[in-house]
Amino acid sequence: MRHNLCVVFCLNIYFAMKQWMLFFLILISLNSVSYSQGKIKKAEESLKKIEKTENTISNPNYDDNNNSEGDFLTEVVGGLFFQIFAYSAYGIAFESPFETEHKGSTAILNKHPYTNTNTGNYSYNWNENSEIFTTTISNHFIFETNKIYGNHLNANMKFLKRLGLEIDYLQLWEETTNSGNDALAIYTVLAKYQRVRTEHFNSWWGLGVAYVDGNINELGFTYGLGAEFFFIRPFSLESNFNQTLINDNSINKFNALLNYHRKQYKFILGYEHLKIGDVGFSNVTGGLGFFFN
Repeated sequence: MRHNLCVVFCLNIYFAMKQWMLFFLILISLNSVSYSQGKIKKAEESLKKIEKTENTISNPNYDDNNNSEGDFLTEVVGGLFFQIFAYSAYGIAFESPFETEHKGSTAILNKHPYTNTNTGNYSYNWNENSEIFTTTISNHFIFETNKIYGNHLNANMKFLKRLGLEIDYLQLWEETTNSGNDALAIYTVLAKYQRVRTEHFNSWWGLGVAYVDGNINELGFTYGLGAEFFFIRPFSLESNFNQTLINDNSINKFNALLNYHRKQYKFILGYEHLKIGDVGFSNVTGGLGFFFN
């Protein structure tokens, strides 16, 4: 009898250990799959559209005939505040009345920075380096690890002193253990306004669209801000920020660059941070730019 009880007890322990071993194997395999999933895949998943069900709640309509006087007052006051806001917004976005007397209001484009002068992208007086249309083509590599890297190609056009158009192509690659190479590309087009134009500093803002391929294949609204400071010949500091809205998430691009200017060329070295959905990429970047007219 005691022998039979020992056999039953040992069998119960055996089956229990077998079940626990199976559970741990499944858990380990799931963890290894999630761990081996690349950052690009995770970024794409966070950008994918999530269908949401919305419950429509019908609100009763109330008679507002007694509120006609309040509505009239709201329209008058609201209209006044709107005009003040529109006037202020125009001054902030384009040009305030105080700036029209400054030389920067009529600043002229340079063919390229630091050519026979100590000025950057703009000059106050027309000279042999002046131009009405300029284009800068730059290409720089970005590198996070030996498995995550990319290429950034940019065409930046300026014309009529204040206006501009930027076409940007960012390609990322990642080598993963299980799925080979993952790739993601972002195409951006921005219409730009050169907001501040001085001989040593200029800044801009822009609006446009961006397309994300890979497993996303979505078109989104995008906006950007940027500035460049020509602090000492032949160097300049440049920084740009761009955000694209995709579904319920966004793609943020930020860079801080040190440029070395040599005739119609510039050598680029700096830092570029990407946040694609919920996933961040911190990259070292370096490359070459070329000015032509």
